[in-house]
Amino acid sequence: MQRGRTYSIFCCIGVYSAALVALHIPLYAQFLSTASEDSAFVRNNYTKAEVYIPMRDGTKLFTTIYTPKDASEKNKYPIIMQRTCYSVEPYGADKYEKLVSPSRWMMREKYIVVYQDVRGRWMSEGKWTNMTPHIPVKRAKTDVDEASDTYDTIEWLIKNVKYNNGRVGQWGISYPGFYTIAGALAQHPALKASSPQAPIADFFFDDFHHNGAMTLGYFFAFPIFGVQKTKPTTEPWYTMVQPGTRDIFQFLLDAGPLSMLTERFYKDNVFWQEMVEHPNYDEFWQKRAILPHLKNVKHAVMTVGGWFDAEDLYGPLNIYKTLEKNNPGTYNILVMGPFGHGDWSRERGHYVHSNIYFGDSLATFYQREIEARFFRHFLKEAGDGKTGLPEAYLFDTGKKIWRTFNEYPPKAARQQKLYLHAGGKLAWTAPDSTSQQLFSEYSSDPAKPVPHTEDLTTLFGITMRNYMTEDQRFAAKRPDVLVFQTDTLTEDVTLCGEITAALQVATTGTDADWVVKLIDVYPGWEPNHPYMPHKNIILGGYQQMVRSEIMRSRFRKSFEKPEPMVPGEITPITFRLQDVFHTFKKGHRIMIQVQSTWFPAFDRNPQRYVDNIYKAKAEDFIKATHRVYHSKDNPSYVQVSVID
Repeated sequence: MQRGRTYSIFCCIGVYSAALVALHIPLYAQFLSTASEDSAFVRNNYTKAEVYIPMRDGTKLFTTIYTPKDASEKNKYPIIMQRTCYSVEPYGADKYEKLVSPSRWMMREKYIVVYQDVRGRWMSEGKWTNMTPHIPVKRAKTDVDEASDTYDTIEWLIKNVKYNNGRVGQWGISYPGFYTIAGALAQHPALKASSPQAPIADFFFDDFHHNGAMTLGYFFAFPIFGVQKTKPTTEPWYTMVQPGTRDIFQFLLDAGPLSMLTERFYKDNVFWQEMVEHPNYDEFWQKRAILPHLKNVKHAVMTVGGWFDAEDLYGPLNIYKTLEKNNPGTYNILVMGPFGHGDWSRERGHYVHSNIYFGDSLATFYQREIEARFFRHFLKEAGDGKTGLPEAYLFDTGKKIWRTFNEYPPKAARQQKLYLHAGGKLAWTAPDSTSQQLFSEYSSDPAKPVPHTEDLTTLFGITMRNYMTEDQRFAAKRPDVLVFQTDTLTEDVTLCGEITAALQVATTGTDADWVVKLIDVYPGWEPNHPYMPHKNIILGGYQQMVRSEIMRSRFRKSFEKPEPMVPGEITPITFRLQDVFHTFKKGHRIMIQVQSTWFPAFDRNPQRYVDNIYKAKAEDFIKATHRVYHSKDNPSYVQVSVID
C-alpha cells in the first residue's frame, strides 16, 4: 500500500558481496548528510517538465518528466517510469523531487525519469478503478486498462521526449507494483524491463483479504481508495477517520461487527461497499486478478518482495511463478529480502524488523548490486540477458545471509511433514495408534479475540508492519491458542519454498477461522543484539514468527461458493501459507501455533454461519469449541520444503 515515493538516501562506503554487508561507519550520520546532496544533485542535473499525455479514449494523464541536463543527440538516455495512484508530488514545474528514479545510484547514473498519476487520481483525468480489470482483447478505443494506458504513455514519451534512446523501463512498489506488472502486458516494443516490487496480484488474497478473510488492519486506509475525486487536484479530496483514541484494538473491538463499521463510517465509501457486496470470490474479484493474464511477456522482468511484507507477500511470489510458468525463455528473476513492505527502497543502516536484526546496509546492497545492474543492462547496455544476476536472489532469514539459486522453488527441496502430536509435541513422524489424546481443543470467543500484536503503536495508521516477525510468547500463553513444538534441534534445518497447512478439525459452531503460525523458538540464552528497539524485550526464548496465514472454513472447498461446517464433524482444512526461506538453527526449536481469532489484523468470524459476514449482526457471534485432531486416523500437519 506504499504511500508516496520513498527512496534510499544512504551513501555507500565499503565493499559489497552476495553475503551480508557490514559497514563499520556511522551509518545514520552518513544517511542524514546525503539528503541535501541528493536534492541538490536533482536540481543541478535534471530539468523538470509537467505534461498531460492523451490516452486513446481522450483521457489525459498528468505526467512529470525529469530529463538529465546533459542529454543531447550524442548523449541519449533511457526512460524509467513509475505510474502511481499516490500522487506525483511535488506539483509545479519549479518544484523538484528530492530524489528521482528508484535509487540514488540510478539517479546519479542518470535516466529520463517519468512519474504519472493514473486514471482518476490527483491531477489526472478519468475515473478511478481499484485494481483495474485487464482487457485481453481490446475492440474499441473505450476498451482501456493499465496495459493500454502504459502503451499510450510509452508511445507518447518515445515520440515527444527529446534525447531518449528508445528504451523504456518501469518500476513501482505496492500499488505502483500492480501498475508495473499490469503495464508489462502493454507489449510496446520499446518496453525492455519491468520491476514490479511488492506488487498486488489479487485483492482477494493480497492486501485487503487473506484467503477471503477481511484485513481489518487496513480499516483506516479505505478513504484513500474508496472516495472518487470530482476534479483534478493537488490536495487530498478524502477525509480520514478520526478514532478519538490511540487504543485502536479497543476502538475496533468496541465498534462491533463489520456491519456497524459500515453504518458508522463507510456507508458511502465505494471500495468498502464493494467488499460488502462481494464477500466471495465472484466475478467482481476474479476479473481484477492479474495472474491469469501474465502471458506473452517478452521483455525482462525482475520481481521484488520482502519475506516479512505484511501487505504484499502473495503478489511477488505468485507473479514470479506465474510468469515463469507461462513465459518460457523470458528473462524473469526473483529477489526476496528480509524486508517489510518496501523497505528495500530506503536505507536504514542497521536493518531491524520488529525486534530482529538482519544486518547492515541491506537496502543499499540490493539497490546498487541488483536493481541498478538489472536496469542498466537492459536499458543502457547489451540487453542480452547476461546480467550476472541469478534466477533467484534470496535472503535466508535465519542465517541472515543472501543466497543465489538457479531455479525457484528449488527442485532439490524435499517435501516433509511436521506432524502435530498430543501433549503439544511437533515431530517429523506421524502419530501412531497408541496415543490416548486424539485431539486438542480450545474455546474461541469472538468477544475476546487473540491480538495479532502486542505493539499497539503499530495499529494507529493505514497499514500493519511489524507483526510478521514479532515475539509470539504473548499468544502462546493464551488458552485459546494451541502450541506444538519440536525438541531442541541437534542440527540446522533450512526451509526454502512452499508451505501447506493440512488440519483435521471440528467445531461446535458452523463456521470458524484457522490461523497457523510457523515460529522459530530461540534458546533461552540468546543474547540481545545492540539495536533492540524495545528495551523490555529479551531474545532469550523469543518466539519469532516466520510465516503465518488465516483460512476461513466456509471457503475450504471453494472461494466462490462457501458452505457451512457440520457441527462436530471432523473436517479437513487445507491451505497454503506463503513461501519461506529460513534456517532454524541448531539449539532452536520449531513451533506451530493454531488459533481462530487474529484481531484486529483480520475481522472476526461469527462462528455461526451467515451468508455474508460483512452484514452479520452482533447476535450472530457465538463462542465455539474447536478441536484440532492429531491421531493416526486424522493427522494434522504442516508440509514444508527442506533443503541442505
